Amino acid sequence: MSRYDAIVIGAGVNGLVAGAVLARRGKSVCILEAKPAVGGMASLAQDGGPALAHLVHNLSPSVRRDIGLDALKWPFKLTPLPTMSLDPQGRHVVLRGQRASYADGGEHAGAQHCRTLLQRLTSYGALLRHLAELPPPGGGQALSGPGLARALRLARFGIGLRGMGKPEMRRFLQVLLSNSYDLILDEIPDGPLAGLLAADAVRGTAMGPGSPGTVFSLIYRMGHGGIAARPDSGMNAVMDSLAGAARDAGCRIETATPARRILVACDRVTGVETDTGDVLEASRVLSSAAPQVTADLTGLGHFDIEATRRLRNVRARGTAAKINLALARAPEIPGLPQDLLGARMIFAPSADYVERAFNPAKYSEMSEAPAIEAVMPDPHADRPWLSLIMQYAPADLSGWTDAARDRLLKNTLDALARVAPDLPGLVEEAQVLTPDLIEAATAAPSGHWHHAELSLDQLLTLRPGNGMGHYAFGPAGLYLCGAATHPGGDVMGLAGRNAALKALEDAA
Repeated sequence: MSRYDAIVIGAGVNGLVAGAVLARRGKSVCILEAKPAVGGMASLAQDGGPALAHLVHNLSPSVRRDIGLDALKWPFKLTPLPTMSLDPQGRHVVLRGQRASYADGGEHAGAQHCRTLLQRLTSYGALLRHLAELPPPGGGQALSGPGLARALRLARFGIGLRGMGKPEMRRFLQVLLSNSYDLILDEIPDGPLAGLLAADAVRGTAMGPGSPGTVFSLIYRMGHGGIAARPDSGMNAVMDSLAGAARDAGCRIETATPARRILVACDRVTGVETDTGDVLEASRVLSSAAPQVTADLTGLGHFDIEATRRLRNVRARGTAAKINLALARAPEIPGLPQDLLGARMIFAPSADYVERAFNPAKYSEMSEAPAIEAVMPDPHADRPWLSLIMQYAPADLSGWTDAARDRLLKNTLDALARVAPDLPGLVEEAQVLTPDLIEAATAAPSGHWHHAELSLDQLLTLRPGNGMGHYAFGPAGLYLCGAATHPGGDVMGLAGRNAALKALEDAA
Protein backbone atom coordinates (compact mmCIF):
# COMPACT_ATOMS: atom_id res chain seq x y z
CA MET A 1 0.00 0.00 0.00
CA SER A 2 1.38 3.42 -0.98
CA ARG A 3 -1.64 5.66 -0.43
CA TYR A 4 -2.68 6.79 3.05
CA ASP A 5 -4.84 9.45 4.64
CA ALA A 6 -1.89 10.52 6.79
CA ILE A 7 1.82 9.82 7.17
CA VAL A 8 3.57 10.40 10.50
CA ILE A 9 7.34 10.98 10.52
CA GLY A 10 8.98 9.62 13.66
CA ALA A 11 7.91 6.79 15.96
CA GLY A 12 8.75 8.43 19.26
CA VAL A 13 6.13 9.01 21.91
CA ASN A 14 4.38 11.84 20.07
CA GLY A 15 4.55 10.19 16.66
CA LEU A 16 3.04 6.94 17.94
CA VAL A 17 0.30 8.81 19.79
CA ALA A 18 -0.52 10.98 16.77
CA GLY A 19 -0.76 7.92 14.52
CA ALA A 20 -2.96 6.02 16.98
CA VAL A 21 -5.35 8.96 17.44
CA LEU A 22 -5.74 9.37 13.67
CA ALA A 23 -6.21 5.66 13.06
CA ARG A 24 -8.82 5.33 15.80
CA ARG A 25 -10.77 8.05 13.98
CA GLY A 26 -10.88 5.91 10.85
CA LYS A 27 -7.87 7.26 8.97
CA SER A 28 -5.31 5.07 7.20
CA VAL A 29 -1.91 5.91 8.69
CA CYS A 30 1.70 4.97 8.05
CA ILE A 31 4.36 5.86 10.63
CA LEU A 32 7.94 6.13 9.36
CA GLU A 33 10.85 5.68 11.77
CA ALA A 34 14.49 6.14 10.75
CA LYS A 35 15.84 3.92 13.54
CA PRO A 36 15.53 0.12 13.68
CA ALA A 37 13.19 0.37 16.70
CA VAL A 38 10.42 2.67 17.88
CA GLY A 39 10.74 4.98 20.86
CA GLY A 40 12.93 7.89 19.79
CA MET A 41 14.63 9.65 22.70
CA ALA A 42 12.67 7.52 25.17
CA SER A 43 14.39 4.33 24.04
CA LEU A 44 17.89 5.46 23.05
CA ALA A 45 20.34 3.15 24.86
CA GLN A 46 23.83 1.80 24.30
CA ASP A 47 24.83 -1.83 24.55
CA GLY A 48 22.27 -2.85 27.12
CA GLY A 49 22.43 0.34 29.20
CA PRO A 50 19.29 2.17 30.39
CA ALA A 51 17.42 4.32 27.90
CA LEU A 52 17.89 8.06 27.67
CA ALA A 53 14.57 8.53 29.48
CA HIS A 54 14.56 6.27 32.51
CA LEU A 55 11.32 7.32 34.25
CA VAL A 56 7.73 8.17 33.33
CA HIS A 57 6.61 11.50 34.77
CA ASN A 58 3.62 12.82 32.86
CA LEU A 59 2.08 10.24 30.53
CA SER A 60 -1.28 11.91 30.12
CA PRO A 61 -4.48 10.04 31.05
CA SER A 62 -6.14 11.82 28.11
CA VAL A 63 -3.55 10.30 25.78
CA ARG A 64 -4.02 6.83 27.22
CA ARG A 65 -7.78 7.12 26.76
CA ASP A 66 -7.58 8.45 23.20
CA ILE A 67 -5.25 5.68 22.00
CA GLY A 68 -7.21 2.91 23.72
CA LEU A 69 -4.77 2.12 26.53
CA ASP A 70 -6.67 2.67 29.75
CA ALA A 71 -5.31 1.55 33.11
CA LEU A 72 -6.63 -1.99 32.64
CA LYS A 73 -4.76 -2.51 29.37
CA TRP A 74 -1.22 -1.71 30.50
CA PRO A 75 0.88 -4.89 30.09
CA PHE A 76 3.23 -3.75 32.88
CA LYS A 77 3.17 -1.98 36.20
CA LEU A 78 4.24 1.61 36.72
CA THR A 79 5.82 1.79 40.18
CA PRO A 80 5.71 5.25 41.82
CA LEU A 81 9.12 6.04 43.29
CA PRO A 82 10.08 8.08 46.32
CA THR A 83 12.62 10.79 45.59
CA MET A 84 15.81 10.90 47.64
CA SER A 85 17.85 14.08 47.95
CA LEU A 86 21.38 12.99 48.81
CA ASP A 87 23.25 14.97 51.44
CA PRO A 88 27.08 14.90 51.69
CA GLN A 89 26.63 15.02 55.50
CA GLY A 90 24.55 11.84 55.44
CA ARG A 91 21.25 13.53 56.38
CA HIS A 92 19.46 12.40 53.24
CA VAL A 93 15.94 13.67 52.66
CA VAL A 94 13.21 11.46 51.19
CA LEU A 95 10.12 12.85 49.49
CA ARG A 96 7.17 10.45 49.27
CA GLY A 97 4.45 12.23 47.37
CA GLN A 98 4.28 15.54 49.24
CA ARG A 99 5.66 14.24 52.54
CA ALA A 100 9.28 15.08 53.33
CA SER A 101 11.30 13.33 56.04
CA TYR A 102 14.84 12.22 56.70
CA ALA A 103 15.86 8.82 55.37
CA ASP A 104 16.21 7.50 58.93
CA GLY A 105 12.56 8.39 59.59
CA GLY A 106 13.25 11.60 61.47
CA GLU A 107 10.99 14.59 61.03
CA HIS A 108 12.24 17.27 58.63
CA ALA A 109 11.91 20.82 59.93
CA GLY A 110 10.66 22.07 56.57
CA ALA A 111 8.20 19.22 55.96
CA GLN A 112 5.01 21.24 56.47
CA HIS A 113 6.21 24.19 54.39
CA CYS A 114 7.28 21.75 51.65
CA ARG A 115 3.88 20.04 51.69
CA THR A 116 2.11 23.40 51.42
CA LEU A 117 4.33 24.47 48.51
CA LEU A 118 3.92 21.18 46.63
CA GLN A 119 0.15 21.19 47.15
CA ARG A 120 0.02 24.68 45.71
CA LEU A 121 2.22 23.80 42.72
CA THR A 122 0.24 20.62 42.06
CA SER A 123 -3.02 22.58 42.09
CA TYR A 124 -1.46 25.06 39.65
CA GLY A 125 -0.34 22.15 37.47
CA ALA A 126 -3.85 20.69 37.47
CA LEU A 127 -5.18 24.08 36.38
CA LEU A 128 -2.63 24.47 33.58
CA ARG A 129 -3.40 20.93 32.42
CA HIS A 130 -6.62 22.34 30.96
CA LEU A 131 -4.41 24.36 28.59
CA ALA A 132 -1.99 21.48 27.93
CA GLU A 133 -4.73 19.10 26.81
CA LEU A 134 -5.91 21.23 23.90
CA PRO A 135 -4.25 23.31 21.19
CA PRO A 136 -3.17 26.81 22.23
CA PRO A 137 -5.96 29.42 22.33
CA GLY A 138 -7.03 30.80 18.97
CA GLY A 139 -6.46 29.37 15.51
CA GLY A 140 -9.71 27.39 15.24
CA GLN A 141 -13.29 27.86 14.14
CA ALA A 142 -15.22 28.97 17.21
CA LEU A 143 -18.52 27.48 16.01
CA SER A 144 -17.11 24.07 15.07
CA GLY A 145 -17.46 21.05 17.35
CA PRO A 146 -13.78 21.07 18.32
CA GLY A 147 -13.92 24.85 18.68
CA LEU A 148 -16.77 24.59 21.16
CA ALA A 149 -14.89 21.86 23.05
CA ARG A 150 -11.88 24.17 23.32
CA ALA A 151 -14.08 27.01 24.49
CA LEU A 152 -15.53 24.79 27.22
CA ARG A 153 -12.06 23.71 28.27
CA LEU A 154 -10.93 27.35 28.45
CA ALA A 155 -14.05 28.14 30.43
CA ARG A 156 -13.14 25.41 32.93
CA PHE A 157 -9.67 26.96 33.18
CA GLY A 158 -11.21 30.36 33.88
CA ILE A 159 -13.63 28.93 36.43
CA GLY A 160 -10.78 27.09 38.12
CA LEU A 161 -8.74 30.29 38.21
CA ARG A 162 -11.58 32.27 39.77
CA GLY A 163 -12.32 29.41 42.14
CA MET A 164 -8.94 29.92 43.77
CA GLY A 165 -10.16 33.13 45.32
CA LYS A 166 -8.57 36.51 44.73
CA PRO A 167 -5.53 36.11 47.04
CA GLU A 168 -4.51 32.72 45.59
CA MET A 169 -5.29 33.79 42.02
CA ARG A 170 -3.08 36.84 42.52
CA ARG A 171 -0.31 34.64 43.91
CA PHE A 172 -0.61 32.24 40.95
CA LEU A 173 -0.28 35.06 38.43
CA GLN A 174 2.63 36.55 40.35
CA VAL A 175 4.74 33.39 40.60
CA LEU A 176 3.92 31.71 37.28
CA LEU A 177 6.60 33.53 35.30
CA SER A 178 9.04 34.11 38.17
CA ASN A 179 12.17 32.19 39.18
CA SER A 180 12.08 28.98 41.22
CA TYR A 181 15.07 29.94 43.38
CA ASP A 182 13.19 32.72 45.19
CA LEU A 183 9.92 30.78 45.34
CA ILE A 184 11.57 27.75 46.96
CA LEU A 185 13.72 29.65 49.43
CA ASP A 186 10.78 31.83 50.47
CA GLU A 187 9.20 28.62 51.82
CA ILE A 188 12.05 26.21 52.65
CA PRO A 189 15.51 26.81 54.16
CA ASP A 190 18.28 26.09 51.69
CA GLY A 191 19.56 22.53 51.83
CA PRO A 192 18.96 19.15 50.18
CA LEU A 193 15.16 19.53 50.06
CA ALA A 194 15.37 22.96 48.42
CA GLY A 195 18.09 21.63 46.11
CA LEU A 196 15.85 18.77 44.99
CA LEU A 197 13.06 21.17 43.94
CA ALA A 198 15.53 23.55 42.29
CA ALA A 199 17.07 20.70 40.28
CA ASP A 200 13.64 19.49 39.15
CA ALA A 201 12.78 23.03 38.01
CA VAL A 202 15.69 23.17 35.54
CA ARG A 203 16.31 19.59 34.42
CA GLY A 204 16.70 19.46 30.65
CA THR A 205 16.68 23.25 30.27
CA ALA A 206 19.35 25.85 29.60
CA MET A 207 18.37 27.79 32.71
CA GLY A 208 19.36 27.97 36.36
CA PRO A 209 16.85 28.14 39.21
CA GLY A 210 17.38 31.91 39.34
CA SER A 211 16.23 32.30 35.72
CA PRO A 212 12.78 33.81 35.06
CA GLY A 213 10.18 31.22 34.08
CA THR A 214 11.60 28.29 36.03
CA VAL A 215 8.54 28.23 38.29
CA PHE A 216 6.57 27.38 35.15
CA SER A 217 8.90 24.48 34.34
CA LEU A 218 8.52 23.19 37.91
CA ILE A 219 4.72 23.41 37.62
CA TYR A 220 5.04 21.67 34.24
CA ARG A 221 6.48 18.64 36.04
CA MET A 222 3.60 18.79 38.52
CA GLY A 223 1.01 18.65 35.73
CA HIS A 224 -0.25 15.20 36.64
CA GLY A 225 0.70 15.14 40.30
CA GLY A 226 4.48 15.24 40.01
CA ILE A 227 4.78 11.47 40.51
CA ALA A 228 7.85 9.80 38.98
CA ALA A 229 7.26 6.15 38.09
CA ARG A 230 9.53 3.35 36.89
CA PRO A 231 8.13 0.84 34.41
CA ASP A 232 8.83 -2.59 35.88
CA SER A 233 9.80 -3.88 32.43
CA GLY A 234 11.81 -0.81 31.47
CA MET A 235 11.08 2.15 29.19
CA ASN A 236 11.03 -0.10 26.13
CA ALA A 237 7.86 -1.67 27.54
CA VAL A 238 6.18 1.75 27.48
CA MET A 239 7.24 2.33 23.89
CA ASP A 240 6.18 -1.17 22.84
CA SER A 241 2.76 -0.56 24.41
CA LEU A 242 2.32 2.72 22.52
CA ALA A 243 3.42 1.03 19.30
CA GLY A 244 1.02 -1.85 20.01
CA ALA A 245 -1.84 0.61 20.50
CA ALA A 246 -0.99 2.26 17.17
CA ARG A 247 -0.89 -1.09 15.37
CA ASP A 248 -4.13 -2.22 17.00
CA ALA A 249 -5.76 0.98 15.76
CA GLY A 250 -4.64 0.09 12.22
CA CYS A 251 -1.37 1.99 11.80
CA ARG A 252 1.39 0.60 9.66
CA ILE A 253 4.78 1.21 11.32
CA GLU A 254 7.88 1.09 9.12
CA THR A 255 11.15 1.12 11.07
CA ALA A 256 14.60 1.66 9.53
CA THR A 257 12.82 3.83 6.94
CA PRO A 258 14.06 7.44 7.03
CA ALA A 259 12.04 10.13 5.28
CA ARG A 260 14.16 11.77 2.59
CA ARG A 261 11.70 14.43 1.45
CA ILE A 262 8.20 15.73 2.17
CA LEU A 263 6.51 16.13 -1.20
CA VAL A 264 4.59 19.30 -2.04
CA ALA A 265 2.56 20.31 -5.08
CA CYS A 266 0.58 23.55 -5.49
CA ASP A 267 1.44 24.54 -1.92
CA ARG A 268 -0.10 21.35 -0.49
CA VAL A 269 1.65 18.24 0.77
CA THR A 270 1.17 15.14 -1.35
CA GLY A 271 3.21 12.57 0.53
CA VAL A 272 6.68 11.48 1.57
CA GLU A 273 9.65 10.07 -0.32
CA THR A 274 11.67 7.60 1.75
CA ASP A 275 15.41 7.14 1.78
CA THR A 276 15.09 4.21 -0.62
CA GLY A 277 13.20 6.31 -3.17
CA ASP A 278 9.75 4.87 -2.44
CA VAL A 279 6.91 7.38 -2.59
CA LEU A 280 4.05 7.20 -0.09
CA GLU A 281 1.10 9.41 -0.98
CA ALA A 282 -0.98 11.25 1.62
CA SER A 283 -2.90 14.50 1.90
CA ARG A 284 -1.59 15.04 5.43
CA VAL A 285 1.89 14.66 6.89
CA LEU A 286 2.57 15.00 10.61
CA SER A 287 6.22 15.36 11.63
CA SER A 288 7.49 14.73 15.15
CA ALA A 289 10.92 15.96 14.06
CA ALA A 290 12.13 19.40 15.12
CA PRO A 291 10.75 22.37 13.15
CA GLN A 292 14.01 23.11 11.29
CA VAL A 293 14.45 19.43 10.37
CA THR A 294 10.87 19.31 9.10
CA ALA A 295 11.38 22.50 7.09
CA ASP A 296 14.55 21.08 5.54
CA LEU A 297 12.68 17.90 4.55
CA THR A 298 9.97 20.04 2.94
CA GLY A 299 12.26 22.57 1.32
CA LEU A 300 12.67 26.11 2.63
CA GLY A 301 11.23 27.45 -0.61
CA HIS A 302 7.79 26.42 0.64
CA PHE A 303 8.03 28.80 3.62
CA ASP A 304 7.89 32.58 3.53
CA ILE A 305 10.87 34.67 4.57
CA GLU A 306 9.44 35.60 7.96
CA ALA A 307 8.76 31.94 8.82
CA THR A 308 12.31 30.93 7.92
CA ARG A 309 13.70 33.78 10.04
CA ARG A 310 11.62 32.65 13.01
CA LEU A 311 12.72 29.05 12.47
CA ARG A 312 16.36 30.08 12.71
CA ASN A 313 15.63 31.89 15.97
CA VAL A 314 13.93 29.00 17.78
CA ARG A 315 16.17 28.44 20.80
CA ALA A 316 17.15 24.86 21.60
CA ARG A 317 20.35 24.60 23.62
CA GLY A 318 20.76 21.18 25.16
CA THR A 319 22.51 21.09 28.52
CA ALA A 320 21.76 17.59 29.83
CA ALA A 321 24.01 14.56 29.34
CA LYS A 322 23.12 10.93 29.98
CA ILE A 323 25.62 8.64 31.67
CA ASN A 324 25.11 4.91 32.22
CA LEU A 325 27.41 3.10 34.63
CA ALA A 326 27.67 -0.69 34.86
CA LEU A 327 28.75 -1.48 38.42
CA ALA A 328 30.34 -4.50 40.05
CA ARG A 329 27.70 -4.16 42.76
CA ALA A 330 25.39 -1.54 44.22
CA PRO A 331 27.31 1.25 45.98
CA GLU A 332 27.12 1.88 49.70
CA ILE A 333 25.70 5.28 50.57
CA PRO A 334 26.26 6.05 54.27
CA GLY A 335 22.99 7.02 55.93
CA LEU A 336 20.80 5.55 53.18
CA PRO A 337 18.75 2.42 53.97
CA GLN A 338 19.20 -0.39 51.42
CA ASP A 339 15.50 -0.39 50.56
CA LEU A 340 15.86 3.15 49.19
CA LEU A 341 18.59 2.31 46.67
CA GLY A 342 15.85 1.90 44.06
CA ALA A 343 14.49 5.42 44.66
CA ARG A 344 14.92 8.35 42.32
CA MET A 345 18.06 9.94 43.75
CA ILE A 346 18.99 13.59 43.32
CA PHE A 347 22.41 15.04 44.05
CA ALA A 348 21.78 18.75 44.53
CA PRO A 349 22.81 19.64 48.10
CA SER A 350 21.14 23.07 47.93
CA ALA A 351 19.36 25.48 45.59
CA ASP A 352 22.48 27.62 45.67
CA TYR A 353 24.51 24.58 44.53
CA VAL A 354 22.25 24.17 41.48
CA GLU A 355 22.53 27.86 40.61
CA ARG A 356 26.34 27.70 40.85
CA ALA A 357 26.32 24.53 38.74
CA PHE A 358 24.57 26.54 36.02
CA ASN A 359 27.09 29.40 36.01
CA PRO A 360 29.71 27.71 33.74
CA ALA A 361 27.00 26.78 31.21
CA LYS A 362 26.31 30.48 30.66
CA TYR A 363 29.75 30.63 29.08
CA SER A 364 29.51 27.31 27.17
CA GLU A 365 31.53 25.42 29.76
CA MET A 366 30.60 22.20 31.58
CA SER A 367 29.87 22.23 35.28
CA GLU A 368 32.65 20.98 37.53
CA ALA A 369 30.09 20.28 40.28
CA PRO A 370 26.94 19.10 38.45
CA ALA A 371 23.38 18.50 39.61
CA ILE A 372 22.52 14.85 39.00
CA GLU A 373 19.44 12.62 38.82
CA ALA A 374 20.24 8.94 39.40
CA VAL A 375 18.14 5.80 39.09
CA MET A 376 19.24 2.22 39.69
CA PRO A 377 16.64 0.07 37.86
CA ASP A 378 17.66 -3.13 39.69
CA PRO A 379 19.94 -2.57 42.71
CA HIS A 380 20.05 -6.30 43.44
CA ALA A 381 21.30 -7.39 40.02
CA ASP A 382 24.69 -9.09 39.80
CA ARG A 383 25.91 -6.21 37.67
CA PRO A 384 23.53 -3.30 38.31
CA TRP A 385 23.28 -0.28 36.05
CA LEU A 386 23.24 3.24 37.44
CA SER A 387 21.40 5.60 35.10
CA LEU A 388 22.41 9.28 35.47
CA ILE A 389 21.18 12.54 34.00
CA MET A 390 23.85 15.18 34.47
CA GLN A 391 23.09 18.90 34.39
CA TYR A 392 24.94 21.00 32.99
CA ALA A 393 26.82 19.82 29.91
CA PRO A 394 26.16 22.49 27.24
CA ALA A 395 25.83 21.44 23.62
CA ASP A 396 27.90 24.45 22.55
CA LEU A 397 30.96 23.40 24.53
CA SER A 398 34.06 24.13 22.51
CA GLY A 399 34.62 20.60 21.21
CA TRP A 400 32.98 17.48 22.68
CA THR A 401 36.09 15.34 22.35
CA ASP A 402 36.79 12.03 24.06
CA ALA A 403 38.89 13.98 26.56
CA ALA A 404 35.94 16.28 27.29
CA ARG A 405 33.66 13.29 27.84
CA ASP A 406 36.22 11.74 30.18
CA ARG A 407 36.31 14.98 32.12
CA LEU A 408 32.52 15.04 32.28
CA LEU A 409 32.51 11.49 33.64
CA LYS A 410 35.16 12.39 36.23
CA ASN A 411 33.20 15.45 37.37
CA THR A 412 30.10 13.31 37.78
CA LEU A 413 31.87 10.55 39.71
CA ASP A 414 33.66 13.11 41.91
CA ALA A 415 30.31 14.69 42.79
CA LEU A 416 28.67 11.35 43.61
CA ALA A 417 31.70 10.20 45.60
CA ARG A 418 30.73 12.83 48.17
CA VAL A 419 27.76 10.61 49.10
CA ALA A 420 28.96 7.21 47.81
CA PRO A 421 32.74 7.04 48.38
CA ASP A 422 33.11 3.55 46.90
CA LEU A 423 31.25 4.33 43.67
CA PRO A 424 34.22 5.28 41.42
CA GLY A 425 35.95 1.96 42.18
CA LEU A 426 32.83 -0.04 41.27
CA VAL A 427 32.52 1.23 37.69
CA GLU A 428 33.14 -1.55 35.16
CA GLU A 429 31.72 0.22 32.11
CA ALA A 430 30.70 3.81 31.41
CA GLN A 431 28.52 5.07 28.57
CA VAL A 432 28.58 8.84 28.15
CA LEU A 433 25.96 10.45 25.88
CA THR A 434 26.66 14.16 25.56
CA PRO A 435 24.24 16.54 23.77
CA ASP A 436 26.13 16.27 20.47
CA LEU A 437 25.79 12.47 20.50
CA ILE A 438 22.11 12.72 21.44
CA GLU A 439 21.58 15.08 18.50
CA ALA A 440 23.41 12.73 16.14
CA ALA A 441 21.29 9.77 17.28
CA THR A 442 17.89 11.49 17.40
CA ALA A 443 18.12 14.70 15.31
CA ALA A 444 16.94 16.63 18.38
CA PRO A 445 18.48 20.11 17.97
CA SER A 446 21.54 20.37 20.23
CA GLY A 447 20.31 17.23 21.98
CA HIS A 448 17.51 19.24 23.62
CA TRP A 449 14.81 17.06 25.19
CA HIS A 450 12.00 19.38 24.15
CA HIS A 451 13.42 20.31 20.71
CA ALA A 452 12.89 23.94 21.81
CA GLU A 453 13.49 25.66 25.13
CA LEU A 454 10.49 25.84 27.48
CA SER A 455 10.96 29.56 28.02
CA LEU A 456 8.52 32.44 28.40
CA ASP A 457 8.81 33.44 24.75
CA GLN A 458 8.34 29.85 23.49
CA LEU A 459 5.13 28.78 25.24
CA LEU A 460 1.48 28.35 24.20
CA THR A 461 0.76 30.26 20.97
CA LEU A 462 4.46 31.21 20.73
CA ARG A 463 5.67 27.60 20.70
CA PRO A 464 7.91 26.88 18.85
CA GLY A 465 7.75 30.39 17.42
CA ASN A 466 5.38 33.25 16.69
CA GLY A 467 2.97 32.25 13.93
CA MET A 468 3.75 28.52 14.32
CA GLY A 469 1.75 27.80 17.47
CA HIS A 470 -1.17 25.78 16.10
CA TYR A 471 0.61 22.71 14.67
CA ALA A 472 -0.15 23.57 11.00
CA PHE A 473 3.20 24.36 9.41
CA GLY A 474 3.95 25.83 5.99
CA PRO A 475 2.18 24.07 3.10
CA ALA A 476 -1.43 22.96 3.59
CA GLY A 477 -1.66 19.50 5.14
CA LEU A 478 1.70 19.67 6.97
CA TYR A 479 1.71 19.59 10.78
CA LEU A 480 4.28 19.55 13.54
CA CYS A 481 3.48 16.99 16.24
CA GLY A 482 6.73 16.75 18.20
CA ALA A 483 8.16 18.06 21.46
CA ALA A 484 8.82 21.51 19.98
CA THR A 485 5.07 22.17 19.86
CA HIS A 486 2.64 22.92 22.68
CA PRO A 487 2.77 21.72 25.45
CA GLY A 488 6.31 20.29 25.08
CA GLY A 489 8.11 17.00 25.55
CA ASP A 490 8.58 14.49 28.37
CA VAL A 491 6.84 11.12 28.09
CA MET A 492 3.39 12.66 27.95
CA GLY A 493 2.24 12.41 24.31
CA LEU A 494 0.01 15.48 24.42
CA ALA A 495 1.78 17.27 21.56
CA GLY A 496 1.11 14.30 19.27
CA ARG A 497 -2.49 13.98 20.42
CA ASN A 498 -3.24 17.69 20.02
CA ALA A 499 -1.67 17.84 16.56
CA ALA A 500 -3.66 14.82 15.39
CA LEU A 501 -6.91 16.37 16.65
CA LYS A 502 -6.02 19.60 14.84
CA ALA A 503 -5.40 17.68 11.59
CA LEU A 504 -8.75 15.90 11.98
CA GLU A 505 -10.50 19.22 12.61
CA ASP A 506 -9.00 20.74 9.47
CA ALA A 507 -10.11 17.72 7.45
CA ALA A 508 -13.73 18.01 8.59
